Amino acid sequence: MINFRLIRHLWLFLAVAEEENFSKAAARLGMSQPPLTEQIQVLEQALKLKLFERSRRGAKLTSAGAAILPAVRKFVQQLEQLELAVRESAAGQTGLLTIGAISSAMLDVLPPFLATLKKRYPDLTVSVREIDSVEAVPSLESGDVDLAFARLEGDLGEAIVSVPLKQDKLAVALPKGHRFAGMARIRLASLADEDFVMVARRLSPVSFDGFTAACLAHGFSPRVIHETRSASSQVAFVGCGQGIALVPASMKKLAPESVVLRPLKERLQVVTTAVAWRKTRSSPLLQEITALLGAGAPARTA
Repeated sequence: MINFRLIRHLWLFLAVAEEENFSKAAARLGMSQPPLTEQIQVLEQALKLKLFERSRRGAKLTSAGAAILPAVRKFVQQLEQLELAVRESAAGQTGLLTIGAISSAMLDVLPPFLATLKKRYPDLTVSVREIDSVEAVPSLESGDVDLAFARLEGDLGEAIVSVPLKQDKLAVALPKGHRFAGMARIRLASLADEDFVMVARRLSPVSFDGFTAACLAHGFSPRVIHETRSASSQVAFVGCGQGIALVPASMKKLAPESVVLRPLKERLQVVTTAVAWRKTRSSPLLQEITALLGAGAPARTA
């Protein structure tokens, strides 16, 4: 039997954990605070765990609360997906496609693809969620997403199909007042003494290892002083004078006035977006959809 009371309690727990305050969580949930506090106490008694440390400043998760938070968040996301599928099914929709995408893919590759899907499959419901590149394969393997748009290269395992969609030249993002800012092109080796801003390896191991290997091939190991979540964050850090960054040349259109992008003298390419899916989940509909992405075609160069 489904324990609907427990499901509700977990939903309430997530709201309090995210707001770190019972009053704010109650307002978000459209209820008064006393019943919310009471329901959390019931959950704590049922689990035999203390989930929050309460104070005048708010509510902080205990170590036990922090330990269950990721699983509860994932459970709630799956419930929301189930609710959407049921609602759309009742409305006569023909399917649900869940897409995970990195932020840069949401800016260029994904919008025209979604427009094509809407035209070809008007009854298809598409759910998009933001992921980091490192989450792509685990999300596909667990079935959380049907398609993943991320920076992916190399062997991803026998169960995963990956096709590069977009490549770009590697460029250097520099603060506007940098001594190299006026140069037309920059040799990679000349950056040996610079401080670098890079996307964290735990979030995008392919990019991090590729950039590091390029630097090593030109005689130096990059001195990384800041790690970010995305290429756009790299550019933002550069604009704040926190170092330089190796980024796709197409990031120039997003760079503020405080940042200049200069091409490298070496013609180094980087895969900015690949699409991946799980072989064993390849339904006829998914096969048609991946064909729309030009599966098997050469990656487009920015």
